[in-house]
Amino acid sequence: MRTDDELREQAGASDAALALMRSHLGHLLRQHYAEVADLDAGSRLGHVLARLTQALDAAAAGHEVPAGFKDAIIGAVPRLRRYAQSLTRHGADADDLVQHTLLKAWEHRRQFVPGSSLSAWLFAILRNGFFNGRRKHRLEVPDPDGAHAAGLASAADQEHKAGLRDLQAALDRLEPAHREALVLVAVEGMTYEAAAGVIGCPAGTVKSRVSRARDRLALDLDHVAGGA
Repeated sequence: MRTDDELREQAGASDAALALMRSHLGHLLRQHYAEVADLDAGSRLGHVLARLTQALDAAAAGHEVPAGFKDAIIGAVPRLRRYAQSLTRHGADADDLVQHTLLKAWEHRRQFVPGSSLSAWLFAILRNGFFNGRRKHRLEVPDPDGAHAAGLASAADQEHKAGLRDLQAALDRLEPAHREALVLVAVEGMTYEAAAGVIGCPAGTVKSRVSRARDRLALDLDHVAGGA
């Protein structure tokens, strides 16, 4: 039987390992979501983006939108695709959601308040579109065998792919609200307050969700590593 000192030492080592894993989770998540493939210019989203770029150029020339509005929207597309992926968990649906977001942003461009956060405004539009769509269809997006990861991930070596699959599986086991909060804070770099504004809940709730998500991911990934 182990002594109290041995048990405490083992618990301390486990806590240290868990803390180290937590500290690297943001980096791992950013690596994972950076695997989103380059946008195909021939895709539906690619065509929408091309038309939107032309429309924004004309609007900027006519002083219909604030300075930098076009560049900020176009520059936000990779982040919107990552966020959409975390919500839909399906590559094609994620790009459809981004397309919807861009069209809504164009339609309501005069509602944007200059000086406020454009990315937060876009993320809120995307989130509302996602949940409105779910309420309309009452369906969860199916994702057998992690197909959404394959749909958005670029080619990588086998070991790296295995690591991504482990991370994706761990992300999929998170409660959706926890995964969303984690992506906004750990991947997109939002403050708890900014993420709370997008989600529509208190900042303390976001902080709690992020903490729980990080703990769960750290334990899951530590378990996978330990079983390898």
